[in-house]
Amino acid sequence: MNPENRRRLRERVTKAAEAAFALQSYVSPIDVLVGIGWLDPGAVTRWRQGQVDDLESAIQTNPAHISEAMKLFRSWADAKGLVPSETQYVAQQPRRQTLRFSKSGNPSIEMLYRTHWMSGALSEKQRERLAEKASRAPDLVVIRPLNDEWRCHRCGGSGDLLMMEKPGPACLRCAGLDDLEFLPAGDALLTRRVKAKSARHAVVVRFSRSRRRYERQGLLVEAGALAEAQRELGLDETSSS
Repeated sequence: MNPENRRRLRERVTKAAEAAFALQSYVSPIDVLVGIGWLDPGAVTRWRQGQVDDLESAIQTNPAHISEAMKLFRSWADAKGLVPSETQYVAQQPRRQTLRFSKSGNPSIEMLYRTHWMSGALSEKQRERLAEKASRAPDLVVIRPLNDEWRCHRCGGSGDLLMMEKPGPACLRCAGLDDLEFLPAGDALLTRRVKAKSARHAVVVRFSRSRRRYERQGLLVEAGALAEAQRELGLDETSSS
């Protein structure tokens, strides 16, 4: 990379890193790659959902440019006195498998991608809380399709709800979520209480043609957790059905 292009890339990396850091008190390689326009947020979502083998496959530039951007990012973080914190990334799938960043899967490269940079002004406990939040497994997402013409790529069945996997849609039985009960959106207190009690849960969404986006419909939760939360809140167990 010639000096002028490197200078321009440094400016873009710095601008993206500073914007992400100002927003959340830490910054990650993903934040920078999205911020400079090399990585589409939708591709990150698909990767988090386990539909993409590795994140590098979705980055819209060559490996040499990625490497240069990451070097510039680490130089910026060092100059700011930021503290590195390795973060876990797991898939938005029931198996919660570890996500892969690089095509090679090289452990050293994987660690560089997983490293978040936090403010040195934060206390150790504050950094621990940020690291815990960043490493928290994302909610599982289940889709309520607009039509029933879809077929499960595993068993060929169908249903009212599906979960997207890399090969295609999967029914809840094949995804291992068919024992969960649906809690419609609307009661924020009950939803928070049930979600905290349910070891397994998934967000149910449906695509809105008018708004052109997925909108939350409710949660799939464990039946026992739902019944317990309803009892604690003095609700009729049929009121949320």
